[in-house]
Amino acid sequence: MTTDAQTTIRQRGAAASPVLALEKKKPEGPWADAYKRLMRNRMAIIGLTIILLLIFCAIFADKLALKGYADQVLKDNSAVPSWLPSVFTTVKPIGAEGGYAKINDSYPFGADALGRDILSRLLYGARISLAVAFIGPLTALLIGIIVGSIAGLYGGRVDNIMMRLVDLMYAFPTILLVILMMAYFRASSNQSAPGTFAFAMNKLDSSFGGLFFVFIAIGLTAWMNMARLTRGQVLSVREREFVMAAQSIGVSKRAIMIRHILPNIIGPLIVAETLMIPAYISTEAFLSFIGLGANPPTPSWGSMIANGAEAIRSYPNQAIFPSLALALAIFAFNFLGDGLRDALDPRMRGVT
Repeated sequence: MTTDAQTTIRQRGAAASPVLALEKKKPEGPWADAYKRLMRNRMAIIGLTIILLLIFCAIFADKLALKGYADQVLKDNSAVPSWLPSVFTTVKPIGAEGGYAKINDSYPFGADALGRDILSRLLYGARISLAVAFIGPLTALLIGIIVGSIAGLYGGRVDNIMMRLVDLMYAFPTILLVILMMAYFRASSNQSAPGTFAFAMNKLDSSFGGLFFVFIAIGLTAWMNMARLTRGQVLSVREREFVMAAQSIGVSKRAIMIRHILPNIIGPLIVAETLMIPAYISTEAFLSFIGLGANPPTPSWGSMIANGAEAIRSYPNQAIFPSLALALAIFAFNFLGDGLRDALDPRMRGVT
């Protein structure tokens, strides 16, 4: 082969290589594109980082905590570290004019009125808030998707009956319904005789530190929004061409729902439920604040705020630190939820 012919072949190969490279490059799927957009959202990454740190603290609380959450040293009740009076000037250490606060640096965030380490109880309290943050959405997703899918897919009388059930649930104030349910569960379980179903439920609740009934109460009142959203998404997707094509070849409604409709609507449902996580955490904190949450001495940020509020003028650290932990968790989930909403928005696909 002559030199000129070899040069021509190399030139043609070089000209065709960009085309071949473009042909080999596969287009990104919607989930990969959403992941890249999420990673570019700084606030979402900050929220995710905080959540991962909270999960780490909750899992390894027994390793990270300086003391047990129920360990009491009564002589150290309401002790404060040496740095705290310089930050909270209303706290007067013993030895200063009008001083009353005991200084003890073995408690980094201070001790509560019973001599328990606040930092250790904060770490253990993260377990409760994160448990509600994950079990609440999963329960709402499970019940809401089932109810909304059946209503939207079958329509007609089935849709009418299920939506009237949702309207009936909406007629009750949610937080009041949760309080009534919690009060009923606790009262009925405490009066149950051994060997009964209520007694078994009470034992199960005790093994969960008083959280089992909290999960039930939140789960039974949190699915209505998800059911309505799922129904609307199903009504929108079921009229599309690929669903009608599946119906025309005899695919069952159950298979259509699982294989065709659910994968196309799960993104907005996950985003909506992620944005509801702060509400679940706040509900649990409120229940603990009024004494219907975790059983003492199991720590909860809500119960710690309630106990600290009684001495907030003298020892503000007892209420401020659990309040900051609660606010940090809520903000983190809000940031992550907003980031997921932007990342999974189909209108944002391909936008850098």
